[in-house]
Amino acid sequence: MGLRKAKVVPFRTAGELDAMAAAGAVVGAALVAVRAAAGPGVSTLDLDKVAEAVIRDAGAVPSFLGYHGFPGSICSSVNDVVVHGIPSDETVLAEGDLVSIDCGAILEGWHGDSAWTFGIGDLGEDDEKLNEATRTAMEAGIAAMVPGNRLTDVSHAIELGTRAAEERLGRPFGIVAGYGGHGIGRQMHMEPFLANEGKPNRGPQLVVGSTLAIEPMLTLGTVETSVREDEWTIVTDDGSRASHWEHTVAVTEDGPRILTLRP
Repeated sequence: MGLRKAKVVPFRTAGELDAMAAAGAVVGAALVAVRAAAGPGVSTLDLDKVAEAVIRDAGAVPSFLGYHGFPGSICSSVNDVVVHGIPSDETVLAEGDLVSIDCGAILEGWHGDSAWTFGIGDLGEDDEKLNEATRTAMEAGIAAMVPGNRLTDVSHAIELGTRAAEERLGRPFGIVAGYGGHGIGRQMHMEPFLANEGKPNRGPQLVVGSTLAIEPMLTLGTVETSVREDEWTIVTDDGSRASHWEHTVAVTEDGPRILTLRP
């Protein structure tokens, strides 16, 4: 008898995880290169070209480019853009901007997907707190990637990580409604969907080799978002700034393994 659908989060062999980590390392290198290139007066299209060059030079393919018609190799989401911002020569970075870069690469059929958020020059105190909260929420989710946990144990850990950050940093954050992480492997977006909040102990079980992209998205205000006319760009309804952090992560016998490490 095979395992019925949804009993376990899809899993990979040790060798397949190494192959995913190789794809993930390309993504990590692209993100580091993009951040190094980012500064006042640089456009998000400039950053897109940097990422694409790093990915192709590594013998990989940008997974975002052409995905359902998406025109870039990165999503570049500035300030009140939460996710899926389209790289453009019209979006020019300025001192104090909060920039989220999401990037994916395919190497030998395997996908890596990762994101981080950083400031251009000095960020305001609230932006720093937002970014810290989102990063630590992601880390809380990663820590829940252990054998025997269930899918929503990761969701619950992200939620608890967010609430702990609120206590520690002394201000509230919005957990963006309706968006979250996902299964990943030979495709970028696979079942199951991973919510960034919710009750624990539900959904399929995590087993050794299970892989998920863990990606909290927090705001300084609302949890509500809208899609711009370009049908991609997701913005906060109240204009508040947003942060997005993501790693591709595997469950192993020795604890969570981040597959999108940065050099």
